[in-house]
Amino acid sequence: MRVLVTGASGTIGRAVCDALLTRGDEVFALSRSPEKAKQANPKVSWFSWNPALERPPSESLAGVDGVINLVGEPINQRWTDEAKKRILDSRQKATHNLVAAINHAEARPGVLVSQSAVGYYGDRGDAIVDEETGPGDTFDAKVVVAWEDAAREVDDSVRLALMRTGLVLDKDSGLLGELMLPFKLGVGGPVAGGRNYMPWISLDDEVGMLLWALDTPTAKGVYNTTAPEPVTNKVFSKTLGKALGRPAIMPVPKLAVKARLGAELGEVATGGQRALPKRALEGGYVFKHPDIESGIAAALA
Repeated sequence: MRVLVTGASGTIGRAVCDALLTRGDEVFALSRSPEKAKQANPKVSWFSWNPALERPPSESLAGVDGVINLVGEPINQRWTDEAKKRILDSRQKATHNLVAAINHAEARPGVLVSQSAVGYYGDRGDAIVDEETGPGDTFDAKVVVAWEDAAREVDDSVRLALMRTGLVLDKDSGLLGELMLPFKLGVGGPVAGGRNYMPWISLDDEVGMLLWALDTPTAKGVYNTTAPEPVTNKVFSKTLGKALGRPAIMPVPKLAVKARLGAELGEVATGGQRALPKRALEGGYVFKHPDIESGIAAALA
């Protein structure tokens, strides 16, 4: 299979490319700095692309069977007006440009697997949400709506799977990467009371679900890319502390989170979604790490 991957230089993108290569697929990828990216992974065929400004080059889609779209600037930064524009453009405009290239390709790929995020739902407290739940009204929720709408512009001949990703557990990046040092020092603990739900997923299952959506002819529409057992921040903190052999009893007040991240992102970061992967389970995906203990263990291995 020949697969084009966007966002291939990120944590998830690198893992996806490695998994595709391991199983014998031919991998094309897009990067602002293809020469630099090639040094990191010479087995991938790299093409230059400025996502928010242009369509990918036509040769990057030549003979491609499927596309995995992981493009997007990190959202965990202070949400200034400039940052908000970059975050939105890196998803909406980039996906719009990618889809335009797919629609105009001489031979269209059969499937587009396009990442989005569980931020779509906004803060839902302890209410269970699945793929039928409507969107929230926070900035990140509106970004996801626009992001998914851009992906839906793809021609009807292309099967589309929209993957609403949760918090991917990786000890070197993302939320878990940020928590490693304080927890190792014994000063980690629950945030803002620890009652908010965390829709986590292991990196293994994140990659597994993306490839499952790529390979499964019936995988179409929206999927929550989250583990089947979401946990509260308090449970997550306790489990991480136990795995590291450190106490996890130092509470982090909400004001401290807002002081670090800014008021708007701080409010979102202390909320959460009790999101369930209902459609993936119904479709037959089998999780490698369904519970938080195995998920954290896999991330720390």
